[in-house]
Amino acid sequence: MKKAEVVLIPIPAMGHIVALVEVAKLLVQRDDRLSTTVFVMHPTLDPSTTKYAETLAVSTLPDRMRVINLPNLESITSATKGRHWLTCLLEGQKSHVKEYVSKIRTQYELNPDSRRLAGFIFDTFATGMKDVPNEFGVPWYVFSASGAAFIGSMLHLTALHDEQGVDLTELKNSEDELEIPCLANPIPAKLVPSLVFEKDSLTTFLEHARILTEARGILINTFLEFESYAINSLSDGKTPPVYPVGPIVKHVGDGGDLRSDESNNYRDIMEWLDDQPPLSVMFLCFGSWGSFKEKQVKEIAIALEHSGYRFLWSLRKPSQNGKKQSTSDYEDFQGILPEGFLDRTGMIGKVIGWAPQVEILAHSAVGGFASHCGWNSTLESVRFGVPVATWPLYAEQQFNAFQMVIELGLAVEIKMEYWKDFYGDTEIIVSSDDILKGIKSVMDKDSEVRKKVKEMSRISEVTLVDGGSSFSSLGRLIEDMTENMS
Repeated sequence: MKKAEVVLIPIPAMGHIVALVEVAKLLVQRDDRLSTTVFVMHPTLDPSTTKYAETLAVSTLPDRMRVINLPNLESITSATKGRHWLTCLLEGQKSHVKEYVSKIRTQYELNPDSRRLAGFIFDTFATGMKDVPNEFGVPWYVFSASGAAFIGSMLHLTALHDEQGVDLTELKNSEDELEIPCLANPIPAKLVPSLVFEKDSLTTFLEHARILTEARGILINTFLEFESYAINSLSDGKTPPVYPVGPIVKHVGDGGDLRSDESNNYRDIMEWLDDQPPLSVMFLCFGSWGSFKEKQVKEIAIALEHSGYRFLWSLRKPSQNGKKQSTSDYEDFQGILPEGFLDRTGMIGKVIGWAPQVEILAHSAVGGFASHCGWNSTLESVRFGVPVATWPLYAEQQFNAFQMVIELGLAVEIKMEYWKDFYGDTEIIVSSDDILKGIKSVMDKDSEVRKKVKEMSRISEVTLVDGGSSFSSLGRLIEDMTENMS
């Protein structure tokens, strides 16, 4: 095989960028004839993640792995809402990607020893740019930053809509259960990915689910032993070939170029953990968008104090005026927490803002993890053998929580059907009693859940090395790509 180039395009969101950059890294490390280019759209949206991606590329194989920040589009603003924002972004960047690919094609025509275009890998929600590889006659693949069961749910829910005329928006308040081929157990209809509950996001969901079947293959951030039932369900003769290539998670020490204040916080957090006994700390962290209002914060505080467990709590400030943007840190926790809470728990607990999640989960002192069940966080909990107490907030997180608790037995529940509205105030309050119950369950050192998570962690360590299931899957992908180079 001659030298080949693979182009990867994530949507501009932290988990998606990190995951596709890691895929690019796996490809160049696996085959020295491959080069990769990751295009980052709207790099100012998440500059710290963009910086991480650039740093990883430089530290891996800078001659064969590139991260290119596409220019910002003046027509794209924070006021461009919903699916229209992403659609406009993809359309606006097509010309820049096409220009880059044209140069690769021209160079190859002038010099057959130069890189040859092998194909594109699009994020699940970036397939609106499929016209580019189609124009150049090269194959394109889809990468799912969520799990195999999520892909299966996309395909099944779309079939319900298109073939049976089901109004998916009505599932939000339904008490029915659904039989979905990717799940061994029936799932409450209200726990399916929430994108289908609103007409605008449903349109996006259906568009991208339909496009999935046009791809040459689907890469999924999962591994066979973890989601065997869901992966096998996708071998139905109608779905493109599936390539489980995970677990793709950030590695300890890959924090990127932290700001000075985050670097100081990082040292403070890790030094505190170093002083705690093994498996003694309950860690609470709810992702880049995860925050709660004062009443819910107080219920969490009451539960933590009554539990008696040591805790590390990443408490973030909600975005202002209902804007959909990442959370920020509090300048002072006193105003949001119950009076005297920090003094009473000072010997066993630590409340923080930003959290280096991977490093914390990898620490021997951490025994449990209260999580929003984003797929990256789910994989990180499995990779480092930390059982999860599920507290999903939005998107497909309720679906992930169901999968972890009911399907796989790798988590316990705090509140599986919890919903948080990005723009409004429609969030229920989870009682301190329910939170306390979840904390006690996940911190049980002798529980079956903990034993199963530890075993899955052991398996996850070897799946990406020679002989592992994801290693073999990645090899099949590379073979398929390079056999069809244009």
